Amino acid sequence: MLRFSNALEAVHKSWLSFQTMTTKMMSLVLLVLIGVTHSLDNGLARTPPMGWMSWQRFRCNIDCKDDKYNCISEDLYMEMADHLVSDGYRDLGYEYVNIDDCWAAKQRDSDGKLRADPERFPSGIKKLADYVHSKGLKLGIYGDFGTLTCGGYPGSKFYEELDAQTFADWGVDSLKLDGCYSTIDDYAIGYPLMEFWLNKTGRPILYSCSWPAYVVFSHKIPDYAAIAKSCNIWRNYGDIQDSWGSVTDIIRFYGNDSGNFSSFAGPGNFNDPDMIIVGDYGLSFDQQQVQMALWAIMASPLLMSNDLRIIRAESKAILQNKMAISINQDPLGIQGKRVYMNNKFEIWTRPLKDSRFAIAAVYYGTGGGPTRQMTSLGKIGLTNQNGYTLTDVFTGQPAGKYSLNTTLTLRPNPSGVLFFLAVPQ
Repeated sequence: MLRFSNALEAVHKSWLSFQTMTTKMMSLVLLVLIGVTHSLDNGLARTPPMGWMSWQRFRCNIDCKDDKYNCISEDLYMEMADHLVSDGYRDLGYEYVNIDDCWAAKQRDSDGKLRADPERFPSGIKKLADYVHSKGLKLGIYGDFGTLTCGGYPGSKFYEELDAQTFADWGVDSLKLDGCYSTIDDYAIGYPLMEFWLNKTGRPILYSCSWPAYVVFSHKIPDYAAIAKSCNIWRNYGDIQDSWGSVTDIIRFYGNDSGNFSSFAGPGNFNDPDMIIVGDYGLSFDQQQVQMALWAIMASPLLMSNDLRIIRAESKAILQNKMAISINQDPLGIQGKRVYMNNKFEIWTRPLKDSRFAIAAVYYGTGGGPTRQMTSLGKIGLTNQNGYTLTDVFTGQPAGKYSLNTTLTLRPNPSGVLFFLAVPQ
Protein backbone atom coordinates (compact mmCIF):
# COMPACT_ATOMS: atom_id res chain seq x y z
CA MET A 1 0.00 0.00 0.00
CA LEU A 2 0.95 3.61 -0.43
CA ARG A 3 3.46 4.60 2.28
CA PHE A 4 3.81 8.15 3.55
CA SER A 5 5.59 9.47 6.61
CA ASN A 6 3.47 10.44 9.60
CA ALA A 7 4.03 14.02 8.55
CA LEU A 8 1.61 13.62 5.67
CA GLU A 9 -1.29 12.86 7.97
CA ALA A 10 -0.52 15.94 10.00
CA VAL A 11 -0.24 18.03 6.85
CA HIS A 12 -3.69 16.99 5.71
CA LYS A 13 -5.25 17.89 9.07
CA SER A 14 -3.57 21.27 8.82
CA TRP A 15 -4.99 21.64 5.31
CA LEU A 16 -8.50 21.30 6.69
CA SER A 17 -7.93 24.23 9.02
CA PHE A 18 -6.49 26.37 6.24
CA GLN A 19 -9.13 25.96 3.53
CA THR A 20 -8.67 29.53 2.42
CA MET A 21 -4.95 29.15 1.67
CA THR A 22 -4.00 29.52 -1.95
CA THR A 23 -3.09 26.45 -3.93
CA LYS A 24 0.51 27.57 -4.24
CA MET A 25 0.84 28.02 -0.48
CA MET A 26 -0.63 24.59 0.21
CA SER A 27 1.70 23.04 -2.34
CA LEU A 28 4.69 24.67 -0.68
CA VAL A 29 3.70 23.38 2.77
CA LEU A 30 3.29 19.85 1.44
CA LEU A 31 6.56 19.89 -0.45
CA VAL A 32 8.44 21.02 2.65
CA LEU A 33 6.83 18.62 5.11
CA ILE A 34 6.36 15.42 3.11
CA GLY A 35 9.91 15.02 1.90
CA VAL A 36 9.50 11.28 1.26
CA THR A 37 9.18 9.05 -1.74
CA HIS A 38 6.07 6.95 -2.12
CA SER A 39 4.59 4.49 -4.54
CA LEU A 40 1.32 2.65 -5.06
CA ASP A 41 1.42 -1.01 -4.06
CA ASN A 42 -2.08 -2.13 -3.12
CA GLY A 43 -1.87 -5.38 -5.06
CA LEU A 44 -4.79 -4.49 -7.34
CA ALA A 45 -5.22 -4.16 -11.12
CA ARG A 46 -2.39 -6.52 -11.97
CA THR A 47 -4.25 -6.81 -15.26
CA PRO A 48 -6.76 -4.25 -16.61
CA PRO A 49 -9.95 -4.25 -14.50
CA MET A 50 -13.08 -5.67 -16.12
CA GLY A 51 -16.72 -5.06 -15.30
CA TRP A 52 -19.68 -2.80 -15.90
CA MET A 53 -20.23 0.93 -15.32
CA SER A 54 -23.45 2.91 -15.53
CA TRP A 55 -22.42 6.32 -16.86
CA GLN A 56 -22.40 6.21 -20.64
CA ARG A 57 -25.64 4.29 -20.96
CA PHE A 58 -27.65 5.59 -18.00
CA ARG A 59 -25.98 8.96 -17.25
CA CYS A 60 -27.61 10.93 -14.41
CA ASN A 61 -31.15 9.67 -14.88
CA ILE A 62 -32.72 10.09 -11.42
CA ASP A 63 -36.35 9.96 -12.57
CA CYS A 64 -37.38 6.74 -10.87
CA LYS A 65 -41.03 7.78 -10.86
CA ASP A 66 -41.53 7.83 -14.63
CA ASP A 67 -38.48 5.84 -15.79
CA LYS A 68 -37.88 3.25 -13.08
CA TYR A 69 -36.34 0.77 -15.53
CA ASN A 70 -33.48 3.13 -16.46
CA CYS A 71 -32.93 5.36 -13.45
CA ILE A 72 -29.86 5.37 -11.20
CA SER A 73 -31.02 3.19 -8.33
CA GLU A 74 -30.06 0.14 -6.32
CA ASP A 75 -32.39 -1.92 -8.50
CA LEU A 76 -30.38 -1.07 -11.63
CA TYR A 77 -27.08 -2.18 -10.11
CA MET A 78 -28.58 -5.33 -8.63
CA GLU A 79 -30.02 -6.28 -12.01
CA MET A 80 -26.71 -5.71 -13.76
CA ALA A 81 -24.97 -7.83 -11.13
CA ASP A 82 -27.52 -10.57 -11.77
CA HIS A 83 -26.83 -10.49 -15.51
CA LEU A 84 -23.07 -10.45 -15.11
CA VAL A 85 -23.47 -13.79 -13.36
CA SER A 86 -26.36 -15.44 -15.22
CA ASP A 87 -25.14 -14.44 -18.69
CA GLY A 88 -21.58 -15.65 -18.17
CA TYR A 89 -19.70 -12.35 -17.93
CA ARG A 90 -18.39 -12.88 -14.40
CA ASP A 91 -16.77 -16.18 -15.28
CA LEU A 92 -14.84 -14.45 -18.07
CA GLY A 93 -13.43 -11.80 -15.72
CA TYR A 94 -16.06 -9.03 -15.70
CA GLU A 95 -16.21 -8.58 -11.93
CA TYR A 96 -16.81 -4.90 -11.06
CA VAL A 97 -20.27 -3.34 -10.82
CA ASN A 98 -19.47 0.38 -10.86
CA ILE A 99 -21.80 3.10 -9.67
CA ASP A 100 -21.13 6.47 -11.33
CA ASP A 101 -22.37 9.98 -10.50
CA CYS A 102 -25.77 10.93 -9.06
CA TRP A 103 -26.08 8.14 -6.50
CA ALA A 104 -25.72 10.36 -3.44
CA ALA A 105 -28.12 12.51 -1.49
CA LYS A 106 -27.63 16.23 -2.09
CA GLN A 107 -26.58 16.80 1.52
CA ARG A 108 -24.24 14.93 3.83
CA ASP A 109 -25.68 13.55 7.06
CA SER A 110 -25.40 15.20 10.47
CA ASP A 111 -21.97 13.63 10.99
CA GLY A 112 -20.71 14.97 7.69
CA LYS A 113 -20.80 11.57 6.01
CA LEU A 114 -21.89 10.90 2.45
CA ARG A 115 -25.17 9.06 2.15
CA ALA A 116 -27.04 7.47 -0.71
CA ASP A 117 -30.25 9.02 -2.00
CA PRO A 118 -32.84 7.49 0.35
CA GLU A 119 -35.53 7.09 -2.29
CA ARG A 120 -33.42 5.52 -5.03
CA PHE A 121 -31.13 3.55 -2.70
CA PRO A 122 -33.42 2.79 0.26
CA SER A 123 -31.27 -0.11 1.45
CA GLY A 124 -28.07 1.93 1.40
CA ILE A 125 -24.72 1.27 -0.25
CA LYS A 126 -23.61 -1.26 2.38
CA LYS A 127 -26.54 -3.54 1.57
CA LEU A 128 -25.93 -3.09 -2.15
CA ALA A 129 -22.26 -4.03 -1.67
CA ASP A 130 -23.32 -7.11 0.30
CA TYR A 131 -25.63 -8.14 -2.54
CA VAL A 132 -22.94 -7.64 -5.17
CA HIS A 133 -20.41 -9.56 -3.07
CA SER A 134 -22.87 -12.43 -2.64
CA LYS A 135 -22.71 -12.83 -6.42
CA GLY A 136 -18.93 -13.14 -6.41
CA LEU A 137 -18.58 -9.60 -7.76
CA LYS A 138 -17.10 -6.30 -6.56
CA LEU A 139 -18.75 -2.91 -6.09
CA GLY A 140 -17.27 0.33 -7.39
CA ILE A 141 -18.42 3.83 -6.47
CA TYR A 142 -17.94 7.36 -7.80
CA GLY A 143 -16.62 10.42 -6.03
CA ASP A 144 -15.08 13.75 -6.93
CA PHE A 145 -11.99 15.50 -5.64
CA GLY A 146 -13.71 18.88 -5.91
CA THR A 147 -16.32 20.47 -3.68
CA LEU A 148 -19.07 18.96 -5.84
CA THR A 149 -19.30 16.09 -8.28
CA CYS A 150 -19.78 16.87 -11.95
CA GLY A 151 -23.50 16.26 -11.43
CA GLY A 152 -23.69 18.65 -8.48
CA TYR A 153 -23.61 16.16 -5.60
CA PRO A 154 -21.29 16.45 -2.57
CA GLY A 155 -17.61 16.22 -3.43
CA SER A 156 -14.74 14.98 -1.27
CA LYS A 157 -12.59 18.09 -1.03
CA PHE A 158 -11.74 18.58 2.65
CA TYR A 159 -13.54 15.30 3.42
CA GLU A 160 -11.03 12.82 1.98
CA GLU A 161 -10.32 10.93 5.21
CA LEU A 162 -13.97 10.66 6.18
CA ASP A 163 -15.10 9.63 2.71
CA ALA A 164 -12.37 7.03 2.32
CA GLN A 165 -13.37 5.43 5.61
CA THR A 166 -17.05 5.61 4.69
CA PHE A 167 -16.41 3.79 1.42
CA ALA A 168 -14.39 1.14 3.25
CA ASP A 169 -17.09 0.71 5.90
CA TRP A 170 -19.63 0.16 3.14
CA GLY A 171 -17.49 -2.58 1.57
CA VAL A 172 -16.64 -0.68 -1.60
CA ASP A 173 -13.97 -2.28 -3.79
CA SER A 174 -13.20 0.51 -6.28
CA LEU A 175 -13.33 4.30 -6.32
CA LYS A 176 -13.48 6.47 -9.41
CA LEU A 177 -12.48 9.99 -8.33
CA ASP A 178 -13.47 12.72 -10.79
CA GLY A 179 -12.09 16.26 -10.84
CA CYS A 180 -14.94 18.73 -11.28
CA TYR A 181 -15.25 21.85 -9.13
CA SER A 182 -11.53 22.02 -8.41
CA THR A 183 -8.38 23.27 -10.14
CA ILE A 184 -5.61 21.28 -11.78
CA ASP A 185 -3.07 22.86 -9.43
CA ASP A 186 -4.72 20.97 -6.56
CA TYR A 187 -4.64 17.55 -8.19
CA ALA A 188 -1.00 16.74 -7.44
CA ILE A 189 -1.88 17.18 -3.77
CA GLY A 190 -5.44 15.91 -3.56
CA TYR A 191 -5.28 12.69 -5.56
CA PRO A 192 -2.29 11.26 -3.64
CA LEU A 193 -3.96 12.27 -0.37
CA MET A 194 -7.10 10.32 -1.23
CA GLU A 195 -4.96 7.27 -2.07
CA PHE A 196 -3.23 7.70 1.30
CA TRP A 197 -6.55 7.71 3.14
CA LEU A 198 -7.92 4.80 1.12
CA ASN A 199 -4.91 2.72 2.09
CA LYS A 200 -5.17 3.81 5.71
CA THR A 201 -8.57 2.09 5.88
CA GLY A 202 -6.91 -1.28 5.42
CA ARG A 203 -9.40 -2.29 2.73
CA PRO A 204 -8.03 -2.92 -0.77
CA ILE A 205 -9.81 -0.35 -2.96
CA LEU A 206 -8.91 0.00 -6.62
CA TYR A 207 -8.26 3.68 -7.32
CA SER A 208 -9.31 5.26 -10.63
CA CYS A 209 -8.18 8.85 -11.12
CA SER A 210 -9.45 11.46 -13.56
CA TRP A 211 -6.45 13.64 -12.71
CA PRO A 212 -4.64 13.51 -16.09
CA ALA A 213 -7.80 14.07 -18.14
CA TYR A 214 -8.22 17.55 -16.71
CA VAL A 215 -4.55 18.32 -17.30
CA VAL A 216 -4.94 17.28 -20.95
CA PHE A 217 -8.05 19.48 -21.20
CA SER A 218 -5.78 22.37 -20.15
CA HIS A 219 -3.45 21.60 -23.10
CA LYS A 220 -0.65 20.36 -20.87
CA ILE A 221 1.21 17.05 -20.63
CA PRO A 222 0.33 15.24 -17.38
CA ASP A 223 3.05 14.08 -15.01
CA TYR A 224 2.34 10.40 -15.64
CA ALA A 225 5.18 9.27 -13.39
CA ALA A 226 3.53 11.00 -10.43
CA ILE A 227 0.07 9.75 -11.43
CA ALA A 228 1.26 6.14 -11.63
CA LYS A 229 2.58 6.41 -8.06
CA SER A 230 -0.91 7.00 -6.71
CA CYS A 231 -3.46 5.57 -9.16
CA ASN A 232 -4.24 2.07 -10.39
CA ILE A 233 -5.97 3.34 -13.52
CA TRP A 234 -6.42 6.85 -14.86
CA ARG A 235 -8.58 8.58 -17.40
CA ASN A 236 -6.54 10.83 -19.66
CA TYR A 237 -9.04 11.92 -22.30
CA GLY A 238 -12.65 13.03 -22.64
CA ASP A 239 -15.74 10.96 -21.88
CA ILE A 240 -16.67 8.46 -24.53
CA GLN A 241 -19.96 9.07 -26.34
CA ASP A 242 -22.14 6.54 -28.12
CA SER A 243 -20.70 7.27 -31.56
CA TRP A 244 -18.06 6.07 -34.00
CA GLY A 245 -16.55 9.55 -34.08
CA SER A 246 -15.97 9.43 -30.33
CA VAL A 247 -14.32 6.01 -30.50
CA THR A 248 -11.98 7.04 -33.32
CA ASP A 249 -11.10 10.29 -31.55
CA ILE A 250 -9.97 8.33 -28.50
CA ILE A 251 -8.04 5.84 -30.63
CA ARG A 252 -6.28 8.73 -32.39
CA PHE A 253 -5.28 10.23 -29.04
CA TYR A 254 -3.87 6.91 -27.88
CA GLY A 255 -2.09 6.39 -31.17
CA ASN A 256 -0.39 9.78 -30.86
CA ASP A 257 0.70 8.86 -27.32
CA SER A 258 1.64 12.41 -26.33
CA GLY A 259 3.87 12.37 -23.28
CA ASN A 260 4.64 8.69 -23.93
CA PHE A 261 1.90 7.68 -21.50
CA SER A 262 1.92 4.13 -22.88
CA SER A 263 5.25 3.54 -21.15
CA PHE A 264 3.61 3.91 -17.72
CA ALA A 265 1.18 1.03 -18.28
CA GLY A 266 1.91 -2.26 -16.56
CA PRO A 267 0.69 -4.51 -13.77
CA GLY A 268 -0.99 -2.25 -11.20
CA ASN A 269 -1.18 0.81 -13.49
CA PHE A 270 -3.18 1.26 -16.69
CA ASN A 271 -4.32 4.10 -18.93
CA ASP A 272 -8.10 4.17 -19.23
CA PRO A 273 -9.60 5.35 -22.57
CA ASP A 274 -13.08 5.03 -21.01
CA MET A 275 -15.98 2.63 -21.23
CA ILE A 276 -16.79 -0.06 -23.76
CA ILE A 277 -19.95 0.93 -25.66
CA VAL A 278 -20.38 -2.39 -27.47
CA GLY A 279 -24.06 -3.25 -27.30
CA ASP A 280 -25.36 0.31 -27.32
CA TYR A 281 -26.82 2.25 -30.26
CA GLY A 282 -24.02 4.15 -31.96
CA LEU A 283 -21.71 1.50 -33.46
CA SER A 284 -22.15 -0.92 -36.32
CA PHE A 285 -21.08 -4.54 -35.90
CA ASP A 286 -17.69 -3.85 -37.48
CA GLN A 287 -17.19 -0.74 -35.38
CA GLN A 288 -17.95 -2.69 -32.21
CA GLN A 289 -15.22 -5.13 -33.18
CA VAL A 290 -12.83 -2.20 -33.65
CA GLN A 291 -13.43 -0.96 -30.14
CA MET A 292 -13.01 -4.38 -28.57
CA ALA A 293 -9.84 -5.06 -30.56
CA LEU A 294 -8.21 -1.71 -29.83
CA TRP A 295 -9.13 -1.76 -26.13
CA ALA A 296 -7.50 -5.21 -25.95
CA ILE A 297 -4.41 -3.99 -27.81
CA MET A 298 -4.15 -0.90 -25.58
CA ALA A 299 -4.32 -2.93 -22.33
CA SER A 300 -7.37 -0.88 -21.38
CA PRO A 301 -9.86 -1.54 -18.61
CA LEU A 302 -12.85 -3.39 -20.06
CA LEU A 303 -15.71 -1.58 -18.34
CA MET A 304 -18.90 -2.08 -20.30
CA SER A 305 -21.54 0.63 -20.25
CA ASN A 306 -24.59 -0.92 -21.84
CA ASP A 307 -27.87 -2.55 -20.86
CA LEU A 308 -27.08 -6.19 -20.20
CA ARG A 309 -30.80 -6.94 -19.94
CA ILE A 310 -31.42 -6.36 -23.65
CA ILE A 311 -28.01 -6.67 -25.31
CA ARG A 312 -27.94 -8.22 -28.78
CA ALA A 313 -26.39 -11.67 -29.23
CA GLU A 314 -23.74 -10.45 -31.68
CA SER A 315 -22.62 -7.72 -29.26
CA LYS A 316 -22.51 -10.17 -26.38
CA ALA A 317 -20.33 -12.48 -28.47
CA ILE A 318 -17.82 -9.67 -29.06
CA LEU A 319 -17.67 -8.82 -25.36
CA GLN A 320 -17.28 -12.47 -24.41
CA ASN A 321 -14.65 -13.36 -27.02
CA LYS A 322 -12.19 -15.38 -24.98
CA MET A 323 -9.17 -14.72 -27.18
CA ALA A 324 -9.75 -10.95 -27.15
CA ILE A 325 -10.12 -11.03 -23.37
CA SER A 326 -6.94 -13.09 -22.97
CA ILE A 327 -5.05 -10.53 -25.04
CA ASN A 328 -6.42 -7.70 -22.92
CA GLN A 329 -5.53 -9.57 -19.73
CA ASP A 330 -2.03 -10.58 -20.78
CA PRO A 331 0.07 -10.66 -17.58
CA LEU A 332 2.92 -8.58 -19.02
CA GLY A 333 0.56 -5.60 -19.05
CA ILE A 334 2.38 -3.91 -21.95
CA GLN A 335 0.27 -1.31 -23.75
CA GLY A 336 0.19 -1.81 -27.51
CA LYS A 337 1.07 0.93 -29.95
CA ARG A 338 0.25 2.17 -33.40
CA VAL A 339 3.16 1.09 -35.58
CA TYR A 340 1.93 2.07 -39.04
CA MET A 341 -0.39 4.78 -40.34
CA ASN A 342 -1.26 5.57 -43.94
CA ASN A 343 -4.20 7.87 -44.58
CA LYS A 344 -7.21 5.95 -43.22
CA PHE A 345 -5.39 2.70 -42.48
CA GLU A 346 -3.50 1.80 -39.30
CA ILE A 347 -1.71 -1.19 -37.82
CA TRP A 348 -1.34 -1.65 -34.08
CA THR A 349 0.71 -4.30 -32.28
CA ARG A 350 1.05 -5.45 -28.70
CA PRO A 351 3.78 -7.73 -27.29
CA LEU A 352 2.39 -10.60 -25.21
CA LYS A 353 3.70 -13.31 -22.93
CA ASP A 354 5.68 -16.16 -24.51
CA SER A 355 6.90 -13.96 -27.38
CA ARG A 356 3.43 -13.73 -28.93
CA PHE A 357 1.95 -10.59 -30.47
CA ALA A 358 -1.52 -9.18 -31.01
CA ILE A 359 -2.05 -7.35 -34.30
CA ALA A 360 -4.94 -5.08 -35.27
CA ALA A 361 -5.36 -3.62 -38.77
CA VAL A 362 -7.97 -0.85 -38.78
CA TYR A 363 -9.54 0.87 -41.77
CA TYR A 364 -11.36 4.14 -41.03
CA GLY A 365 -12.73 4.63 -44.53
CA THR A 366 -16.50 4.73 -44.84
CA GLY A 367 -17.08 4.20 -48.56
CA GLY A 368 -16.93 1.27 -50.94
CA GLY A 369 -15.72 -2.14 -49.81
CA PRO A 370 -12.73 -3.54 -47.92
CA THR A 371 -9.39 -1.88 -48.56
CA ARG A 372 -6.33 -3.90 -49.55
CA GLN A 373 -3.05 -3.21 -47.79
CA MET A 374 0.14 -5.23 -47.98
CA THR A 375 2.92 -5.46 -45.43
CA SER A 376 5.00 -8.11 -43.67
CA LEU A 377 5.39 -9.14 -40.04
CA GLY A 378 8.97 -7.92 -40.06
CA LYS A 379 7.93 -4.46 -41.23
CA ILE A 380 5.53 -4.05 -38.29
CA GLY A 381 8.07 -5.03 -35.67
CA LEU A 382 7.76 -8.78 -35.13
CA THR A 383 11.14 -10.47 -34.74
CA ASN A 384 10.97 -14.26 -34.45
CA GLN A 385 13.23 -15.61 -37.21
CA ASN A 386 11.10 -18.74 -37.64
CA GLY A 387 7.97 -16.70 -38.34
CA TYR A 388 4.51 -16.85 -36.79
CA THR A 389 1.20 -18.66 -37.01
CA LEU A 390 -1.74 -16.21 -37.16
CA THR A 391 -5.24 -16.82 -35.80
CA ASP A 392 -8.21 -14.53 -36.44
CA VAL A 393 -9.32 -13.46 -32.98
CA PHE A 394 -12.98 -12.88 -33.80
CA THR A 395 -13.57 -16.02 -35.86
CA GLY A 396 -11.07 -18.29 -34.15
CA GLN A 397 -9.99 -19.53 -37.58
CA PRO A 398 -6.38 -20.07 -38.69
CA ALA A 399 -5.12 -17.15 -40.77
CA GLY A 400 -1.91 -18.70 -42.08
CA LYS A 401 1.77 -19.12 -41.34
CA TYR A 402 4.13 -16.30 -42.23
CA SER A 403 7.84 -15.70 -42.21
CA LEU A 404 9.04 -12.22 -41.33
CA ASN A 405 9.35 -11.30 -45.00
CA THR A 406 6.30 -13.03 -46.46
CA THR A 407 3.76 -10.57 -47.86
CA LEU A 408 0.78 -10.23 -45.55
CA THR A 409 -2.28 -8.99 -47.44
CA LEU A 410 -4.90 -7.31 -45.24
CA ARG A 411 -8.47 -6.50 -46.27
CA PRO A 412 -10.35 -4.86 -43.38
CA ASN A 413 -13.93 -3.70 -43.96
CA PRO A 414 -14.79 0.00 -43.98
CA SER A 415 -14.72 1.20 -40.34
CA GLY A 416 -13.63 -2.33 -39.49
CA VAL A 417 -10.72 -4.31 -38.15
CA LEU A 418 -8.73 -7.47 -38.69
CA PHE A 419 -7.53 -8.79 -35.33
CA PHE A 420 -4.88 -11.49 -35.09
CA LEU A 421 -2.98 -13.42 -32.48
CA ALA A 422 0.55 -14.21 -33.72
CA VAL A 423 2.26 -17.21 -32.10
CA PRO A 424 5.94 -17.97 -32.81
CA GLN A 425 6.55 -21.07 -34.95
